[in-house]
Amino acid sequence: MGTGEANFLGGVARVKGVKDFNPESAKKRFFEIYLDKYAKPNSGIGFPGALKLIMECKNAGLKVAVASSADRIKVDANLAAAGLPVSLFDAIVSADAFENLKPAPDIFLAASKNLGVDTNECIVIEDALAGVQAAKAAEMRCIAVTTTLEEGALQQGGPSLIRKNIGDVSIDDILYGGSNARHNEGAESFENSSSIGNALPESLNGATDAGVSGTKSSAISKTEGLLGSRREILRYGSLGIAVSCLFVTVRNWKAMQFASPKGLLNFFMGGNSSIFVNNEGESLSSRAQQIKKYLSDFESGGSATYVPEFPRKLDWLNTAPLQFGRDLKGRVVLLDFWTYCCINCMHVLPDLDFVEKKYKDKPFTVVGVHSAKFDNEKDLDAIRNAVLRYNITHPVVNDGDMYLWRELGVNSWPTFVLIGPNGKVLAQISGEGHRKDLDDVVGAALEFYEDKKLLRNDPLPLALEKDKDSRLLTSPLKFPGKLALDVENNRLFISDSNHNRIVVTNLEGQFICQVGSSDEGLLDGPFDAALFNRPQGLAYNSKRNILYVADTENHALREINFVDETVRTLAGNGTKGSDYKGGGQGTDQVLNSPWDVCYDPSEETVYIAMAGQHQIWKHNIRDGVTKVLSGDGYERNLNGSSATNTSFAQPSGISLAPELQELFVADSESSSIRAVNLKTGGSRLLAGGDPVFPENLFRFGDYDGTGRDVLLQHPLGVVCASDNQVYVADSYNHKIKRLDPVTRQVMTIAGTGRAGYKDGPGLSAQLSEPAGLVEVGNGRLLVADTNNNAIRYITLSEKGAEVKTLDLIGVQSPSPKPKTLKRLRRRLSIDTDVINVDGGSSIEGFLSLAITVPDGYHFSKEARSKFDVETEPANAIEIEPANGSLNSEGLASLKFKRISSSPSMGRINCKVYYCKEDEVCLYQSVAFDVKFHEGAEPSPEQITLTYSVTPRDNSGGAQLIGGTRNAKGGKVPAIFPCMLYS
Repeated sequence: MGTGEANFLGGVARVKGVKDFNPESAKKRFFEIYLDKYAKPNSGIGFPGALKLIMECKNAGLKVAVASSADRIKVDANLAAAGLPVSLFDAIVSADAFENLKPAPDIFLAASKNLGVDTNECIVIEDALAGVQAAKAAEMRCIAVTTTLEEGALQQGGPSLIRKNIGDVSIDDILYGGSNARHNEGAESFENSSSIGNALPESLNGATDAGVSGTKSSAISKTEGLLGSRREILRYGSLGIAVSCLFVTVRNWKAMQFASPKGLLNFFMGGNSSIFVNNEGESLSSRAQQIKKYLSDFESGGSATYVPEFPRKLDWLNTAPLQFGRDLKGRVVLLDFWTYCCINCMHVLPDLDFVEKKYKDKPFTVVGVHSAKFDNEKDLDAIRNAVLRYNITHPVVNDGDMYLWRELGVNSWPTFVLIGPNGKVLAQISGEGHRKDLDDVVGAALEFYEDKKLLRNDPLPLALEKDKDSRLLTSPLKFPGKLALDVENNRLFISDSNHNRIVVTNLEGQFICQVGSSDEGLLDGPFDAALFNRPQGLAYNSKRNILYVADTENHALREINFVDETVRTLAGNGTKGSDYKGGGQGTDQVLNSPWDVCYDPSEETVYIAMAGQHQIWKHNIRDGVTKVLSGDGYERNLNGSSATNTSFAQPSGISLAPELQELFVADSESSSIRAVNLKTGGSRLLAGGDPVFPENLFRFGDYDGTGRDVLLQHPLGVVCASDNQVYVADSYNHKIKRLDPVTRQVMTIAGTGRAGYKDGPGLSAQLSEPAGLVEVGNGRLLVADTNNNAIRYITLSEKGAEVKTLDLIGVQSPSPKPKTLKRLRRRLSIDTDVINVDGGSSIEGFLSLAITVPDGYHFSKEARSKFDVETEPANAIEIEPANGSLNSEGLASLKFKRISSSPSMGRINCKVYYCKEDEVCLYQSVAFDVKFHEGAEPSPEQITLTYSVTPRDNSGGAQLIGGTRNAKGGKVPAIFPCMLYS
């Protein structure tokens, strides 16, 4: 951000009534955000070929410099982001020390002096017209590259050569210069050149006269008719900024509606987040004391902001309308500003659930302030469906007009605002990953205000939506997400997401089987014991008879093997990852909310739409390696030629086009459909989104047309059909659309644009947030109509589409299974081996059972090895699943969550059934006593429970199971009593 931008923002702040706005502080904060978010080292910013050209110049004995109109801090950051070490350059000249910027020659003249090379021996590479003009004014030759401007625009400055990009500039261009015909003053040849200036284009260096304030006026030589003192440049620049800001404002009008003066101030100054500052290694008690001191100083300061009252016209869910001055007075309140499409908002729901359960008996309340991004999200019924889908049980208010958002200066989703019992705003923090912060602050605030006698614990008028909706109790499906097909065997696979299972029917809807017990968790094993957590995408491998599953909230890729009827985890371990490159094998490679998958049989690769970190990944089923294919991880709509200069925004649908060697992607948050090149990882826009501003994720609507003129609204599904057309689930427009990938023309084939449930002709039929679709063949599509809890089928013909509902015959809603967590038994049987395990003090994590048998033995196939869970005290810790089976390799995964930070213990009782090859079968009892210490560390713990079975004879306590000798003294296969299966 340069002086012009700072002055412009200062003017905006004055007009909008923001007091004490400090442009320099704002500028400092801007650079902190820029360096942290956009200019991370080796993040792919830059232009291909720059490093190669620099090294060729160095090898030829040339000196290399960077001369930029940006501040040095930004130059260094961008060099690091581009992977170009500062040590490569013999000189770096930045805007900090200069009054006159390009097109004045001062910076290039200084670079020439620092290099010790005459100006007539210097060559400049530039991509900005002002830079070309500055090189000419310095009497230096210039090679222009058309990375930001077209050739005609650059020709106005009279460059010696024009190349398409840096990668096209050769060492011969540097040494010999080619033709000088484009240099309108007939400059000399390049033969004696011994330096190269500005080896990075200005679009990389930041050529916006960035970051230095200056007021002195000094005349310079005339350059293409423009006087170049900084003050005069700023006069022209102010007009340019005003015009460009008008264009940006018009182009980003929807995004601008979320802005407010207070939000602008909070963005630059960090808001009231000092209460969340944590010192590494600080004890829980000292942390609490630090927060209490902050609250004491805050309360005695006399300058607090009071939360505005909820407007009475707002609609509420899970409760009758609440008021701060009435129902919430005397309570500590945590406002969660969210919008239900947002993946980050989904990621913080477990954190909110944790603090709600921990302080459930205290005067503490979470209120979800739903502040919609998309138009569809303002609808109360749509929000109600989201509350049901995500099992939200705290009060939710529909603030569709963003009243509280603006009044409190919120500027991103999710944002948490903590309110004291007297209505004062205590703190504000944005983003995910703040469970410990929220826990510490809420706990300390409750203690502080309890000492002040300001709390009261009156019951709130809760009326949960899930208790009002009888349809979900009896519906066969609960918010189904995605579909897959096995056409040869007439099978339809349905991700019954909120029932945590995969339902298998035939193509006529008749039930075949279900995979998963319907309990929430991460557990491999047989179909009836395996656990999922809101699975979404599905892809079928017909050769192996395997179904791949994007197990979204387990952050895992799973496989369902229909040959041996087992479920296995291929990648991910239940923990949300933050690895943007990958390359790990098996479950060692963490994932982040995989939302959809598709399978490429020719490459034996599963492609993954990794919604949680805005990338496309791939999993090789031959070696088990999972890694990124496309996307740098930044949330934006950027199409580039390679994986590292391409960005996505919550990709949620993916489909393979094998003939084109492309993937079609529903990029939900940018409301666009894009194509990804399987070889390069680059992408191109097919329809929707903002083709001008990659950061603008607010260009959405409902308009059929061609390419960039098309408007979509948060599409979640896409399928490439046999007719070479792409069918799109335009989810928040409640439509199915057809996209021609050649002409890029989009046309609605089903849906009215309003949520509903109606069969009939395509354009009069109604759907509600359809999310997944597959092609059956013969002009027929099947659609997961998510909010209608139904599967619809669409028949296509020349006369138009016809929508009907698939009757699900024999598919039953899972029966509720009450949790029967047992208290710790006082005594174990005498033959049980007890293993003591240190559980640490983490508030949550995973317990991985790993039991092995000796060589020559195997786990019994007839009697499954099982486990069950006990705890002490009973309500201090939850371990799920409460019971289950080990897989064929003796493995199982359990998840623990501590409700209290006090010491507790969990016991995992295992009965292991194992056999010697063709001989006797034995069983061994083992118990793992996992002891958790006092404390509540936020980072998840991974605890492995290992045990190696040692066979013993009967006198030593091992038990023979049903083995008998035959007449020849050998063993016959064991006969297992039925009780062993229970």
